[in-house]
Amino acid sequence: MIAGAIALTQVPVAAAHETTATGGITSGHGVALALVGIAVLVGSALLKRTGRSSPTLALYGVFVGLSLTVLGTVLFEGLSPDPTYTARSMPFPRAWYQPLALSVGTAVAAGSVLVGRLRWPTRPRYALLGVLMGLWIAYPYLIPGSSDSHPLGYAIVLATPVAVAYVLWTDAGDALRAVLRDRVARRFGLGTAVVLLVFFFGVTGYLSFFPEEGAPHEVTVAVLPTIYQLVTWPTLEIALPHVPLFLAVSPGQLLILGTLSGLIGLNGALIARQWRAEQRAGFTEGTAGSAAVVGTCTCGCCGPLVAKIAGLAAGPAIAAPLYWLFVDPMSPLSALFVVGSLLLFAGSIVYSVSAVRNVDTSVTVSPSD
Repeated sequence: MIAGAIALTQVPVAAAHETTATGGITSGHGVALALVGIAVLVGSALLKRTGRSSPTLALYGVFVGLSLTVLGTVLFEGLSPDPTYTARSMPFPRAWYQPLALSVGTAVAAGSVLVGRLRWPTRPRYALLGVLMGLWIAYPYLIPGSSDSHPLGYAIVLATPVAVAYVLWTDAGDALRAVLRDRVARRFGLGTAVVLLVFFFGVTGYLSFFPEEGAPHEVTVAVLPTIYQLVTWPTLEIALPHVPLFLAVSPGQLLILGTLSGLIGLNGALIARQWRAEQRAGFTEGTAGSAAVVGTCTCGCCGPLVAKIAGLAAGPAIAAPLYWLFVDPMSPLSALFVVGSLLLFAGSIVYSVSAVRNVDTSVTVSPSD
């Protein structure tokens, strides 16, 4: 983000969009707002850490900082120029995608079985979830020609939130129910999930409040088939140019983005509960927990944003390989980021449950702290 801010000083305002169409708001304003949000978030965490702020007040500060960061990032993404890349800029032939997808997918599945057998022999659900994630990566090339409409693809997508929910219910259900009984922690987790869901919609282009050049100046409502995460879904598209507003929603999109946002929200609720219970945590743990909620830009949903920042900061020569490896829908590594995010956030919840269970149940968290 800081590199993007420096690069933006070299980008003409007209390159983003006409200032008259955006009320004078530029991508630079988005960067500034995001930096302010990060400062508020970090400052709130530090004030809590040093005892100058109550846990509940610090949580409000973290949420405000997170919201400002998300809003600034969405503004930056929507107002900065979209990079374009030609096939000539590919670092390797697209024919490599198939062996790469099959080898990486097989490695993830086989590695999950091996690690699950050695590390968690009594919890086969971990290995099964890893195998499912391996299928995510390899699937597009397992059924060439019809992968976007094959029942197996829909089964993989639909089974993913079910499998994640089963793991959490089995290994963290009791702790999560106890955490969500705390009203402040519950509200913080829900608010974080909603803010991150808006973030995901915004950076992937499915939600926009900026007029698009060349778009018809009339209200448009249509249902179109769109490929999203492995298969084709009926997508409701709403365009209100006089607002302006563009929104596209599909079942697959809600499943995947809703799952990611929900996992981040549960992580946020766990952090809030730990803070509210006055658990003595080290500096690194406390600040890392807050940063984990914000650091979602590493997931595959934010690949276009990362490639855009890289293009502005380092130029197309550096950004082009990143695009073809991690953003191109045909690349197997684009799915790897989504898979990694799901495993990371679900694993973080299960791991954090042990910390929550160590909280003294005799501690009473008053609403006014």
